[in-house]
Amino acid sequence: MQNYWPEFLTVALVHLLAVASPGPDFAVMLRQALFQSRRNALLTAIGIGGGILVHVCYSLLGIGLLIQQSVLLFSMLKVLGALYLTWIAFQCLRARAGGIHVEATPQTSQSGRAALRLGFLTNALNPKATLFFVSLFSVVISPGTPIALQAGYGIYMALATGLWFAMVAVCFTLPQVRRGFNRFGHWLDRLMGGVLLLLAGQLLLSTVSGSEPPSAPIPGTDR
Repeated sequence: MQNYWPEFLTVALVHLLAVASPGPDFAVMLRQALFQSRRNALLTAIGIGGGILVHVCYSLLGIGLLIQQSVLLFSMLKVLGALYLTWIAFQCLRARAGGIHVEATPQTSQSGRAALRLGFLTNALNPKATLFFVSLFSVVISPGTPIALQAGYGIYMALATGLWFAMVAVCFTLPQVRRGFNRFGHWLDRLMGGVLLLLAGQLLLSTVSGSEPPSAPIPGTDR
């Protein structure tokens, strides 16, 4: 087991850099924390962590390599991801002034299931996350590493991701933080909607241009 510590530390470092970088997960998490209850924000964080397990599973099964090598499959994934990001973006662009509440009201609060599903699908349908995990499992993690240990790496990354976004949820659901954002929170929400819309457009344009999924190093992916 001790022979695999350097590999695990490399995996942990690369994952930390990826999860801390801004991207769809962070934009959705920030919106949830500002506009929903802390409970719902934490459920979204759990959903994002659960989405990680989807990428881990197909990487372990070797399906990830198939997705990486198949232009058609990868294009389908990008279209699905782009459509989902577009849907979230339009929800953000509809934000109104005064939408941030110190306590979420029944009129603005979503169900716990919807909050969990939002986080899960945002991560699971992120094609950049697909590239990241396929590259991680094919470049950083040795083929000789036991499957059980590789699965352990995956569980660690899911837990670490969930904890990271749980901290974001706790931070941005503090009443004083919400008060600070309340005056211009709707503009922040619209800005995040614009960013998500640009990401969706980028995915669709790359699909139309017929770009193939890269097959070499770990991308400096924006998760």
